[in-house]
Amino acid sequence: MTRKGKTIDTVWSGTWVAERLGVELSGADGGASPELRELLGLALRRNPKRAHLLVSQVLGKHVPQSPAAVYAAGHGLGVRVRELLGDRAADAVVLGYAETATGLGHCVADGLGPAPYLHSTRRPVPGLRPAGGFEEAHSHATSHLLLPEDPALLAGEGPLVLVDDEFSTGNTVLNTIRDLHARNPRTHYVVVALVDMRSPADRDRLTGFAAELGARVDLISLASGTVTLPDGVLEKGRALVEEHDPAPGAAAGGTAAGAAVVGASVAVASVADGPDADAQVGAAPADTAAGGTAATGTAPAGASVADAPGAGAPAATPDGVVPGVTRVALGWPAGLPDGGRHGFSAAHRQELEAALPAMAARLADALGARPGRVLVLGNEELMYAPLRLARALEESGTAREVRFSTTTRSPVLAVDDPGYAIRTRLVFPAHDTPADGPGDRYAYNVAGAGFDTVVAVVDSAGDTPELHAGLLARLAPHTGRVVLAVVPSYVPDDRQEPTVTHPPLPGPLRGPAFSSYAPEDVGWLLQDLSDVRLEAPTEEREEAIQAGGAHYAESLPVEYQPSPQYQELYRGALEASAARIARAVGTVTETVLAERSPSPVLVSLARAGTPVGVLMRRWARARHGLDLPHYAVSIVRGRGIDANALRWLAAHHDPADVVFVDGWTGKGAITRELREALAAFPGFDPEIVVLADPGSCVKTYGTREDFLIPSACLNSTVSGLVSRTVLRSDLVGPHDFHGAKFYRDLAGADVSAAFVDTVAARFDEVADAVAAEVKELLAADRTPTWVGWAAVERISEEYGIHDVNLVKPGVGETTRVLLRRVPWKILAQRDAGPDLDHVRLLAEQRGVPVEEVDGLPYTCVGLIHPRFTRGATGADGKAVASQ
Repeated sequence: MTRKGKTIDTVWSGTWVAERLGVELSGADGGASPELRELLGLALRRNPKRAHLLVSQVLGKHVPQSPAAVYAAGHGLGVRVRELLGDRAADAVVLGYAETATGLGHCVADGLGPAPYLHSTRRPVPGLRPAGGFEEAHSHATSHLLLPEDPALLAGEGPLVLVDDEFSTGNTVLNTIRDLHARNPRTHYVVVALVDMRSPADRDRLTGFAAELGARVDLISLASGTVTLPDGVLEKGRALVEEHDPAPGAAAGGTAAGAAVVGASVAVASVADGPDADAQVGAAPADTAAGGTAATGTAPAGASVADAPGAGAPAATPDGVVPGVTRVALGWPAGLPDGGRHGFSAAHRQELEAALPAMAARLADALGARPGRVLVLGNEELMYAPLRLARALEESGTAREVRFSTTTRSPVLAVDDPGYAIRTRLVFPAHDTPADGPGDRYAYNVAGAGFDTVVAVVDSAGDTPELHAGLLARLAPHTGRVVLAVVPSYVPDDRQEPTVTHPPLPGPLRGPAFSSYAPEDVGWLLQDLSDVRLEAPTEEREEAIQAGGAHYAESLPVEYQPSPQYQELYRGALEASAARIARAVGTVTETVLAERSPSPVLVSLARAGTPVGVLMRRWARARHGLDLPHYAVSIVRGRGIDANALRWLAAHHDPADVVFVDGWTGKGAITRELREALAAFPGFDPEIVVLADPGSCVKTYGTREDFLIPSACLNSTVSGLVSRTVLRSDLVGPHDFHGAKFYRDLAGADVSAAFVDTVAARFDEVADAVAAEVKELLAADRTPTWVGWAAVERISEEYGIHDVNLVKPGVGETTRVLLRRVPWKILAQRDAGPDLDHVRLLAEQRGVPVEEVDGLPYTCVGLIHPRFTRGATGADGKAVASQ
């Protein structure tokens, strides 16, 4: 076999199982079949009904493969079905099997042409009546449902094409046809599989079954043969699994490990060689994106490897860098199904084809100029959408190499041996609230495969905190970069909505029981976690974040206690800037009243937005006699806004009146986060309003100047004594608000009320200036230019950082870097003046150089050290990696 100009020896990936269990693959003629060996490997699984697993090399499930090869295998089978059916192809319906063949069936439907597609599912939809169901006896999860949006899809008389990855005994196909034929008889069925491995007795059984029905049953496959299983293979297989993986539930780092404390280390030993994969364990290809490939350790040949805390490779690269997660907005067309769970028509296919180039371009932009080797990783039943994205990315030539595979429910033994098909295993908890309850999920042959970038593609139903704490955290130590793309989960129609019920939510928390603000100033749509110990020293906390891919919102930093000198600087800054802040408060409030709603519901993003929301409410009351509702809600980078808080708001107010408020913009990460999060909640306006918009990210603002907002200088003591918000699965359930703490013990240092009172006292003197400024703004073009983002990208490259997540622009973000992160240096506008007095003091206390520069669009910019990421968290809230 030749690969990239080199002749190399290959080992069949079924050798290990064949030698130990006596399992044999043979061709249709009973002899050896090189074709079957190219298509299949062997592995062992923990399943009482079948010990072995046929591991396809072209399915895109367990073995990362070229998207073109995966698509071509299914599409080519579809073309053969079209040739078989002739004129009747136009009347055919294609049915694929979950979860393994959902993408394959879709590809077959593409090759067939105009045929609609449906795949079975293991995810029930409340209120949607199944059109059929059947059992897959040998599967890990046996029950299949058929949930077409249009029940008539399965009621026609044309040929029904059933697609599975393998045709082993024929039991699943017989069960399917029996169920559907009893509901709606047909005269012709076509069974399609990558491989037909039935025994002669199974072939005879299907022939007799077809005669009994009075229907024609054809079968099309890429290859055919038989699997010979010796006596006692189940017992032998079970013993082998126990020998190499004695306690998979506990040691594999699954659900139990996923609930562990922040900072659990996760690693995997060995290397996974898919077809055409050259990478050696621990070797970073020359064309790397963000720090190259995470180093992995090696296990002794034949050793079982599992994703266990503390096992195998360290969770960080030798430089101490842990990859972050970049969220990319695909621009998936509204109303286009994410797959065939509820049906996918020829019109849907045309719409997807038209949209793919733009979505691939957005993905390519997110990957950057040097993504290296890229894996696009689908999720269980969601195979086709990520496959098509991977294929489009591959065709674009953006990456040096693109591979595709998906996660799965099926537990398979991992053995680090070239003659075994499953070399490595990542284990993580389910993240889409499955009907059968929580459980482990798996990604095979990903760890150690030398991928510089992994693009995880999930549907929005699976975009949950468990996803970030589970799969994404498991991926982070094994690749240079993780990118998350979310496809909206398709809901057939509104009939299901009334059946989805949520427990009643509590009312908002208010002071003085929670926060030091007056009860009328703000209601917190949060749960009180004041009695839970969540703080950790900065070094320890950030070590935990980078070691296990833990999210920043799962713990809290120790609150910074300002020195007397720093407190004096704060008081001076407040006195000097109070009028300027009052003017910005008045401008943004008047703009909201004029353009958004005469009676807005202010919803601040806790906690930086909350002092601004309180001030906007004070302005509306002082100048217009309005008593505006004001709530604070949690939004978490990489996890979105609190969905339960949105449900509460929608139940108590008109969503059209809700105005989301934040303090300032930097790069615009929260602006994007809010827009994406609200896509699933129609009626809410995703346009955020801010006091200061130096990044030019929004169109409703008080000012676009980058000046010192004194509330950015402090933490809870200027924000009602409320902590940053917390989102952790063991503390926040699916029907809970996000959490936060009330630091009652810091009451002596609290300046929250004093800050608001000082600014509000200047309202009258700035009223005329506000009126003139608002008049100009309402007539001006305020379209965001995102000039700040362009500046951040330039600074990232000029200073050799090559990662925008390590560049924190603006006075507010720079202050946060100095208070909570591990800064490298501060860039400051030359002669910036007193706006930076507190920054200079903090920098001096932490030994951080301040470099004055010309042409800086912000007053200052904080830089995280590109090779020391304790405290450096990216747009998704996790530690980031950089070259």
